Amino acid sequence: MSLHKIFLAAVIVLIFSSTHGEVLVEILQPTGGLPAHIVGSFNSPLNFHQNKDGNYLVFDRLGHTVYTIDAQETTVKKIVKIGQEQGRIIQPSAFDTEPGGTFIVADGPNRRERLQIFGPKGVRIGGFTLPGRNTARITIGSRILNGVGSMQYTGRSILINQPETGALITEYGLAGRATRSIGNLRSTGHENNRDVHMALNTGFPLVDPQGGFYFVFQAGRPLFRKYDKTGKLLFERHIEGLVLDNVIQGQPTTWPTRSTDNSTLPFIQPLIRTATVDPLGNLWVSLMRPFTYVYDKDGDKQRVIQFRAAGLISPTSLFFSTSKLLLITPGCYEFTIS
Repeated sequence: MSLHKIFLAAVIVLIFSSTHGEVLVEILQPTGGLPAHIVGSFNSPLNFHQNKDGNYLVFDRLGHTVYTIDAQETTVKKIVKIGQEQGRIIQPSAFDTEPGGTFIVADGPNRRERLQIFGPKGVRIGGFTLPGRNTARITIGSRILNGVGSMQYTGRSILINQPETGALITEYGLAGRATRSIGNLRSTGHENNRDVHMALNTGFPLVDPQGGFYFVFQAGRPLFRKYDKTGKLLFERHIEGLVLDNVIQGQPTTWPTRSTDNSTLPFIQPLIRTATVDPLGNLWVSLMRPFTYVYDKDGDKQRVIQFRAAGLISPTSLFFSTSKLLLITPGCYEFTIS
């Protein structure tokens, strides 16, 4: 292609993006990460975190295992293994850490929703079981999300999305007592179908290190809300962009059903894969397609990012170990953020 044609193509892309209000896409390449032979030993690494001491933690969901890797990336050790008894995990659904090195895993022995807190070496130091049975809400590909699908662990409390309680976020103390609820459920137009209404109020409760909380809806019309530290709603923003236009316009009004655990539930797939908040209070939202939107503290879109290693990456988790270093799965890569 001639330089003239390349220039014209670039101008067309620029005009197209500007006309439709889209921020130009940035392509980021990894600047580090775990060696390939270590990553290859995991079954399905869903989370990749780093503690203050430099050691890494990897949550292998399908392997029912938590690994620790030393800061030099040479030694791998299983510190939580598969099992139904306390101190082990079975059918895990969610994982989170706090900077001091303790971490929490949600799992589902006998379809009961259990949360267990572990020390840095994998020794159980606490936990509790939530009332009721875990329930499938949404589906990602062949993966049905049961029970606690997303949670935030602060070291002092745990934030969980349980729309069946009537709130978007429920905060629990470490002994298992619910201390407060944050955020009203959104109107969906499907209030007469409880399963659909609950699924469309599924999402990610997120702590803002600068104060307050975000909630990112995972299915249905994509949007997020921001709350102050008291739980008061500050604003709501729609998640929009060129890559979402056709998907949003094609959102169904009825859903096929699928059978699971002797029940029939709507087959609802999300538009948002994962989300996090960086140390500066910016919200990062990764779509099901390989695009990540970044919003500032006022809810304005600032960046559109694609992560590329051997190919484009659709992040299943995002974790900031520092304000400049982002860890993502799959692949257990590190990206330096400018």
